[in-house]
Amino acid sequence: MARSERQSRLRGWRSVVLAVVLAVVVWAALRSFVFDVFYIPSESMQPLLDPGDRIGVVRAGVDPAPIRRGDVVVFDGRGSFAPLTSGRGWVGDLVQGAAEWLGIVPTETVYVKRVVGVGGDHVRCCTASGKIEVNGQPLDEPYLFPGDAPSEQRFDVVVPAGRLWLLGDHRSASADSRALLGAPGGGLVRADKVIGRPVAILWPLDRLGGFTASPTMKDTQ
Repeated sequence: MARSERQSRLRGWRSVVLAVVLAVVVWAALRSFVFDVFYIPSESMQPLLDPGDRIGVVRAGVDPAPIRRGDVVVFDGRGSFAPLTSGRGWVGDLVQGAAEWLGIVPTETVYVKRVVGVGGDHVRCCTASGKIEVNGQPLDEPYLFPGDAPSEQRFDVVVPAGRLWLLGDHRSASADSRALLGAPGGGLVRADKVIGRPVAILWPLDRLGGFTASPTMKDTQ
């Protein structure tokens, strides 16, 4: 093989490698600051989201709208819903992190829930008719999993400023703010822990498409 031909092939491979590296860098930047992808591991947000769904999430820094009741949010559960350490060691954490980034496995410290109470709200369960009440008004919750009660567990919480009270739509299959009432923080999540809002199901293909979370009583005072 002529020297010029070898040099030409080498330049070609370098171009391919550079293009791949640039594509990975751009995709990583987009996922860090604009749009990310997360894996749904459980039934807690059915019927909106099924186990195995991959969802596209617009990051909070790109979406300036305030968090409102009824919004579905993706949030970092460390310090509230999740333990601070995994106990796997740095190699295990590295492998887990890579698999999470690729969407092969769920992100252990990231959760998807619906906002039922924002800062200043008084949220309680339940009214005489079995509904959750926010600031004295019963909630209409059309997004609940068919056959589920709004909550089998009673609670009475005043949400501090800058915090959120979060529940899954499949109430009988959701570990959410109710499950952490006796824990530090009482199941309340800091609003600045919200990563973003899901806007579409990306996988599987038979569920591909955008969605808008069903509203609840966002104007409750």
